[in-house]
Amino acid sequence: MQSVSTSSATDPASRIRIIALGDELLAGVGDARALGWLGRAVASEQGAENRVDVFTSALPGETSGGLAERWDQDVHLRMDRSAQADGSIDHRVVLAMGRADVYTDISLARSRLNLAKVLDGLERLRIPAFVVGPPPSRDPGTTQGVRELSGAFEDVCSRRRIPYVDTVGGLVGHEQWESDLSRSPGDHPGQTGYGLMAWLVLHGGFGSWLGTSS
Repeated sequence: MQSVSTSSATDPASRIRIIALGDELLAGVGDARALGWLGRAVASEQGAENRVDVFTSALPGETSGGLAERWDQDVHLRMDRSAQADGSIDHRVVLAMGRADVYTDISLARSRLNLAKVLDGLERLRIPAFVVGPPPSRDPGTTQGVRELSGAFEDVCSRRRIPYVDTVGGLVGHEQWESDLSRSPGDHPGQTGYGLMAWLVLHGGFGSWLGTSS
């Protein structure tokens, strides 16, 4: 199982490197402030006692299968191996799982295996992971599929004691989320929606996972 050290946050020279992989929602598409949920969550955890650097790799419409194929190369390209070895940079990976498995009819069993492949690979690299599930769609049928997909992802994480944020469960039926989504030209949120996602992430243990807050 993953063990998360919080000692780095007490070092004035502490540096945390987040490598974030996901789809267009990770990139904050549709956000007029160009922050997305990740930028808002990280900004809340930055402080004088630590520095959090974010290296994002987002691919529009990515399925869990695509993520399982590319994660290894993308993570290694963004790692500082010498700094990881001497402990001067604390590497961590955020996985932002999207809705694309629902659109492409990937089975839940295959989605589970894809995420498990990534998480087990990160465990071998001794890099802690934090997983954020897909949010609701404006289409009720898609949202039902997303709820089932999110449940499968959450089970994979639970078995490995890896933090998981169920955004669809937190946002489905939420008036502000649905209003924000209805104003979007695509099936993605705007500033309000990304703010709600960031709130869920922060209240889902993001700070304690980073070691920047309790």
